[in-house]
Amino acid sequence: MNDTILQVEHLTKYFDAQENLIVRSRGNVKAVDDISFSVKKGSIFALVGESGCGKSTTARLILKLIEPTAGKVTFDGKDVFALPPSELQKMRRDIQMIFQDPYSSLNPRWRIGRILTEPLDTHKIGTPAQRREKAIELLKVVGLNEESCQKYPHEFSGGQRQRIGIARALITNPKFVICDEPISALDVSIQAQIINLLKKLQVQFDLTYLFITHDLRVVRFLCDTVGVMYLGKLVETGPTDAIFSDPRHPYTQALFSAIPVPDPDNEKEEILLEGDVPSPIDPPSGCHFHTRCPYAKEICSQQEPPLQTVDGEHKCACHLLSGMNVAPKTP
Repeated sequence: MNDTILQVEHLTKYFDAQENLIVRSRGNVKAVDDISFSVKKGSIFALVGESGCGKSTTARLILKLIEPTAGKVTFDGKDVFALPPSELQKMRRDIQMIFQDPYSSLNPRWRIGRILTEPLDTHKIGTPAQRREKAIELLKVVGLNEESCQKYPHEFSGGQRQRIGIARALITNPKFVICDEPISALDVSIQAQIINLLKKLQVQFDLTYLFITHDLRVVRFLCDTVGVMYLGKLVETGPTDAIFSDPRHPYTQALFSAIPVPDPDNEKEEILLEGDVPSPIDPPSGCHFHTRCPYAKEICSQQEPPLQTVDGEHKCACHLLSGMNVAPKTP
């Protein structure tokens, strides 16, 4: 039995770059550059990396909110990019999204009841009474009360608005939920509550998550599998325990070395990367990371390393794995 719910193959998205208001091309912004990964049913797959590495663009490509340049996305056995508009709309009942900013993602002119029932109206699910009942039910599930239906988004705190966003994502009974930095805009005191809520809902509703974040502490607590992105490329993927205990790509090692340690007596050396992230309009040849990598060899600037197996499902795209003095592991 195939337990894969989402399969991404050679997904690519290039945007035309323009200078100011003059329609003059400067090349292509390689936002997502030939990435492949799969997500198992009932699991949580994390996409991590620095801002601008292509995580959110990947999410929007999966939903076909933007057109891909190349590649294929298969959801629940169906080719997303080949679906006609009517079938694509039906598929979006099964894939929902929780956005980063819980305020801008909610219509400020609508009451919460209308915000929650709007997806049901769009997909013609149930009667008006059933839709309202469903909205009230989900508000209670996420920790809010029935009276919330009559209020506007500005009457809630950031954490409460994100709970409303979560309720809206679940209103169509989806199978797959994309969480795009769902806690980064929240106070630290609220973040743990939302993470615990997402974990509880995953079990309660048998959900699969694609979790986009830059907070590696959350990844270790919440996620089953990790994909590390750098400049539009996947540089390392694998089970969370394997990657955290044995990060093999120099970029992954640098990211993990920056995770704060709560014990002041347990000191660890942080790996500081030199230079800035290159422009996605003109990424470096070969391995995109070689300009900042402390272990780079000549081959790194000449040939792009393939994503090769390290052990089991753990994969890494690095020439250092091919007998070229494997990079030291993070303590």
